[in-house]
Amino acid sequence: MSQPEIKNLNTSLLTCAVEKAAFLNANPRFQSTSKLDILRATDYFNLNRLGQIYLDYTGGGLYADSQLKAHLNLLSENIFGNPHSTNPTSQAATRLVDSARVMVLNFFHADPAEYVCVFTPNASGALKLVGESYPFRSSSRYLLTYDNHNSVNGIREFARSKGASIHYVPVMLPEMHLNAEELACQLHSAEVSEDNLFAYPAQSNFSGVQHDLDWIAKAHACGWDVLLDAAAFVPTNQLDLSQVHPDFVSLSFYKIFGYPTGVGALIVSRKALAKLQRPWFAGGTITVASVQGDRHFLHQGAEGFEDGTLNYLTLPAVEIGLRHIQKIGYEMIHTRVACLSGWLLEKLFALRHSNGEHLVRIFGPINTERRGGTLAMNFYDPAGHFIDHLRVEARANESNISIRTGCFCNPGDGEMALGLSVNELNTCFGMKPRMEYQDFRTCLMDKSTGAVRISLGLVSTFEDVYAMVKLAHSFLDKPFGEI
Repeated sequence: MSQPEIKNLNTSLLTCAVEKAAFLNANPRFQSTSKLDILRATDYFNLNRLGQIYLDYTGGGLYADSQLKAHLNLLSENIFGNPHSTNPTSQAATRLVDSARVMVLNFFHADPAEYVCVFTPNASGALKLVGESYPFRSSSRYLLTYDNHNSVNGIREFARSKGASIHYVPVMLPEMHLNAEELACQLHSAEVSEDNLFAYPAQSNFSGVQHDLDWIAKAHACGWDVLLDAAAFVPTNQLDLSQVHPDFVSLSFYKIFGYPTGVGALIVSRKALAKLQRPWFAGGTITVASVQGDRHFLHQGAEGFEDGTLNYLTLPAVEIGLRHIQKIGYEMIHTRVACLSGWLLEKLFALRHSNGEHLVRIFGPINTERRGGTLAMNFYDPAGHFIDHLRVEARANESNISIRTGCFCNPGDGEMALGLSVNELNTCFGMKPRMEYQDFRTCLMDKSTGAVRISLGLVSTFEDVYAMVKLAHSFLDKPFGEI
């Protein structure tokens, strides 16, 4: 489907107050999220105090002042020791770890009879656990989509080392949705009796495209285990594991509520957990280990996958953050992000140079259907030459606007969106034995090697997206050489 043409080439931007009034008139649902404006002014007051416009929520969520105070009060009023013991301070920490584990399962409506929560350093750590432990063999298949994060792509190296076959399902331009026919064909081609793993993101961290969660049940029906990367999805969307039942779910908590960093989770079904075969053991993962006897016995549950001492002083902050999101409610967060994303998409897509050429080319849907609040794009001058994404970021920095540029650890989406062919990539990779990013940029100097990503979240405001559109206006009718 081609992107619709905009007949009205009037790209003038009115004052923020006038534009906001029109926005509110067109989006009456937005008024129901006014609580978030109050929350931003009180619990996220540093944004306004420091004059920061934050549009990088997919890179990392923001934390509330109340989260920090609650965590500080808990630590300052108690004494907690390493949980691997039965002494009083150790048991105090153990109770908090257990409480956080239960809270995670409750938050995602995951039945503890079906699922286990394994704490990890981040989503990448959760994915590495799956990759190193999944029982790949020469007759297995690892199926993944083009728009996976590199931490999901990286599992292919574990699969390859065990002789498994690796297959990618492409996304289709311009909307960057999955090729559903190809995916169905791949799912039906696997041998049901083998251990096969299908991995895909609930939401692309590049394009913001949201994939159908019904693929989980369809893959199960074809004999696949399913790994769902939920890291970019759960900051603004409810994942209900009583309704969909992936075998593995990876996520990072800082993406949802900002603090703490350094903690993620692998939510794994008990059935899938029993399949995993760890290639090593560490402190905390075993019930018994012997040097002279040359034996070890792993814990049967989550502890068998949590290497070393847990970040036990930080885990209470996870529960605090989850309760913070629960108190606000996903419906309010999702509504706000959807309304603001729709306005931003409409305004950016309508921007034209005087000669009628588009200033911005958006990768993915240009409406809010089947997409989240992550928008990837590139800027072009009147002659159609791309404007280096680093130049756009530099302009944004001057205005205290935090966006992100590059390919966002999502090479499949990036290569498709930017039109990089296999031949071009192989030519570049053949230039030097070790490729650095600047070498890559030099090799493909006639093409963009990255994109601009704007992402909205919990306390985004109309004023934030207005500022981004105003910045975009500053590029109109400017040859790339002047920027």
